[in-house]
Amino acid sequence: MEGGRWPLNWRSLYPRERWLWWEQLWMDVCALRERYRLAIRSGWWEDSIQVEALAALAAWADRYDTGEWDDPPGKLALLFELERVDGLLREGGEPFHPSRDREAFLAHVVKVGSQRPTGPDGEAGG
Repeated sequence: MEGGRWPLNWRSLYPRERWLWWEQLWMDVCALRERYRLAIRSGWWEDSIQVEALAALAAWADRYDTGEWDDPPGKLALLFELERVDGLLREGGEPFHPSRDREAFLAHVVKVGSQRPTGPDGEAGG
């Protein structure tokens, strides 16, 4: 993790870091879905283009939300790009529902070689 920021792709991360990367993306996707009314579909985590688009959008929005960037034209560019990003996210079946899709998401995260971090007592963490 360079400079306190996760990379935009999970593939070069160690198994425990992968788990954390995917968990952060899950939280970001849930927030982006609500905030920008994106048409995210169930199974987005299995489509590498959608994963990359969502990770990039989350990083972009985060830079404005944290005050790292203070550039009104850049923020407008983000808002104008939402329509194009939304087009990338329309592939798939059912609409994304976090409560329904959580188990399938976790199964995918394990399938791609992620390992849930363990707490001090040896139990699996968050």
